[in-house]
Parts: sequence; structure tokens; C-alpha cells
Amino acid sequence: MDTLRIYLRSMGILIKGQLQYPVSFFLQTLAQLIMEGGELLAVILLVDRFDHLNQWGPGDLYFFFGLMSVTFYLTECFGRGITGNFPSMVRSGQLDTLLVRPRGILTQVLCSAVDPRRVACMAVGTVSLIIGSRMAEISWSASKALLLAESVFCGFFLILGLFLIEGILCIHSVKSVEIANALTYGGRSACQYPVDVFPRPLRTLFTVVAPFALVMHVPASHILGKPIFGWPGWTAFVSPLAGFVLFFVMTALFARAMRFYRSAGS
Repeated sequence: MDTLRIYLRSMGILIKGQLQYPVSFFLQTLAQLIMEGGELLAVILLVDRFDHLNQWGPGDLYFFFGLMSVTFYLTECFGRGITGNFPSMVRSGQLDTLLVRPRGILTQVLCSAVDPRRVACMAVGTVSLIIGSRMAEISWSASKALLLAESVFCGFFLILGLFLIEGILCIHSVKSVEIANALTYGGRSACQYPVDVFPRPLRTLFTVVAPFALVMHVPASHILGKPIFGWPGWTAFVSPLAGFVLFFVMTALFARAMRFYRSAGS
């Protein structure tokens, strides 16, 4: 609980600091809104061109897009320390100063940055979720609302775990390794759409290696009433836990990689 309190306090300080320049913050947030709006426009054009994509109708596609946007940019907002700060910490040797402090390295890295501009992207995702929900005529219940919240929550840890891959590779290579983006940003772009529309190799990649399908698509398909793999309904509540599994595995590998860290600073 003490760690959570420190994290929340750090986030509050960082957000307050960024808001000291309101015009700059507003313009950058507006830019994020336009960029994510362009992503949504691609879905709109796809829906306008095709009546359905496999078994998925227009509302279903909006729903998948919204779920991915909200989850991914929520993680980018509060996990910015890993995606933005950690590689530069390794290159500059700033990571050395964290090693002598009485807190875990991962906790300190997460407390080092936040990106509230991503709220604009989450807003676009939320609008897409609402549009998709209405077009697909989802009959909401307490269990479906809980399942949606579980998917977002577990998806947060899934994406955070995938971001840790870049951190692990940075420790060994000093520089950021772009191949890690194939699973993070590449996964975001691909898994905005149902995984069953892709060839088998990609379905395997995003089900087993980077399990976006288990954490997001299985719950989403259950909410939409179109089970994606034909699995029993209860699996939709269990499969998102794959996000926690991947996160804890990556956390253990990150701790192991830190044993090989050698300062690159002056």
C-alpha cells in the first residue's frame, strides 16, 4: 500500500507539473486527438466499404477498436516511465542513481513519467466503444460490465509486460531495440481488429506470444454475443488473466536482466 501511495503521489506531482504550461498541454493534447481520430477514420472507411468482416459487423469493429484504444493509451499514460524514460536512463547512466535508493527499480521507473495527453486518445476510444455498443445493440448486464472492466484492467498489465521487453533488451544492448515494437505498437495496430480475420501465424502470435486475443478479444466477443473461438462462456472471465501471467513473467525476467546491468554513464 505504501508503494501505491508513493506512485499515486508521484503521478499527481508529474501531472501538476505538465499543467504549468496549459497552452502547450492543450495543443499537444489536441494533436493526440487528431492522430487517434485518424485511426478511427480508418475504421469508419472500412465499415463504409464493407458490410461485414467475417462474422463481425460495423458495431463489432467499433467496439474492438475502442477497447484497444482505451486499454493501450491508459497503459501509455501511466507506464510512460518504461516506454519513454528507461532507455535514456540506461544510456546516460541515470539508472545508477536508482540503484542506491530504498525502492524497487521498476517502481521508481514507473514513478518517473506520466503522459496525460493520452487522455485525448482514450476519449476517442471511449466514443468508439459507445458507438459500437449501440450499433451492435449490446444488452448490458452487471456481468458484461464487469467483464469489460476486467479486460481493460488485465490488458493494462499485458501491455505493461510487453513494454518491459524493450526495457530488458535495453539493459543488454544499451540502446532501444525497435524489434520490441512489433509486439507493442504493432500489436495495437493489428489487434484493433478481431484476431480471427488474420492468417494463422498472426493469430498464433497474438494468442500465445502476445495474448491480446485472450485478454481483449475473447471478452469482447462474449459481450457482443459472438464467441470468437467457440469456447464456453466462462472462459471469457478466465482468459484475461493471461495479461497478469505475462506481466509477472516479464517482471521476473526484468529483475534477472538487472543483474547484468553495467553503467553506461560518465
